[in-house]
Amino acid sequence: MDTILGPLYTVVSWIIVQFHALFSLVFDEDSGWAWGLSIVCLVVLIRIALIPLFVKQIKATRNMQALQPKMKAIQERYKSDKQRQSEEMMKLYKETGTNPLSSCLPILAQSPFFLALFQVLNKISNNDTVGVLDQGLVESARNAHIFGAPIAAKFLDSSSEIEALNATLINVQVVTAVMIVLMSLSQFYTQRQLMTKNVDLTVKTPFMQQQKLLMYVFPIMFAVFGINFPVGVLVYWLTTNVWTLGQQMYIIKRNPTPGSLAYKQRQERLRAKGKLKEDPAEVAAKGAVEQARATRSQPKRQSKSQRQGGQPGRAGQPETTGKQGTGGQGKAQQPQGQKQPKQSPRKPNRPPQKKKPQSAKSKK
Repeated sequence: MDTILGPLYTVVSWIIVQFHALFSLVFDEDSGWAWGLSIVCLVVLIRIALIPLFVKQIKATRNMQALQPKMKAIQERYKSDKQRQSEEMMKLYKETGTNPLSSCLPILAQSPFFLALFQVLNKISNNDTVGVLDQGLVESARNAHIFGAPIAAKFLDSSSEIEALNATLINVQVVTAVMIVLMSLSQFYTQRQLMTKNVDLTVKTPFMQQQKLLMYVFPIMFAVFGINFPVGVLVYWLTTNVWTLGQQMYIIKRNPTPGSLAYKQRQERLRAKGKLKEDPAEVAAKGAVEQARATRSQPKRQSKSQRQGGQPGRAGQPETTGKQGTGGQGKAQQPQGQKQPKQSPRKPNRPPQKKKPQSAKSKK
């Protein structure tokens, strides 16, 4: 690996040395601030160079999400013919100009620098020269401490190895544990932000399930592998996670995926500022709906007895009563098969009940 990545060791070490010389004008050249900030600036420089690849990653991710329904249809149609399925997939990618590997380009491009920095810090911890780092610079970097932890120390190092770096085991484990937790949380929040704000939730695709799975897998992987990373590498990876989070927040706010929550929020902001040019037909349709809601008449509220059978003389119910005559001829007729509703004794319009004296007078 040293033979293959040898030139990259030289590039990474040269960049660190240049930033270290700059920060040594402000801080002590043997301090953790000078060496730690040099690693941070290395990350910033690499990520600025990777911005075009990051833009391609965003476009590729959106295209892959949009193609998921078509990809699923191809898989269902040719599920018994894997060769035909692969041909149709490649044809779909070619027609839409989508490259599935584009979503991994920033990570793939950053991996060699990560491995080179990992090996450079390992050689510093072993007191070996590497790249443009001579013995004096190696000694200076080896004795540099970040919050009391040497930049070449690891969580799993033994107490004798930590003591050789002029530090204590507890201090190194506390600092590395905090950095591993922060690294995992930043990775989780970055993936969660992508899933909750920049994904069209109206389209349920296998791509969404994969992203949801990665939201939990990546932080666990960082936590497991982080215990084998030197403090300097943890500084590198925590910095790149924070950079990715901020860059993603900017992209989501400025150019969100259509149909996502962030897209709706952006439309509302533009509409409130009067900067959103809407379709006249859509505006007319919304106006018609609002006008219909405003002019719609509400039905009158009815009591329970009115809903069951209706009462004479009430609004919305037909009146069937006439003048009372002899023998109860003016009495309202009830439809056959319908029961007389129970009347409350307090209501004044209760139909009169038959009394024996009245029936006697009618006979006379």
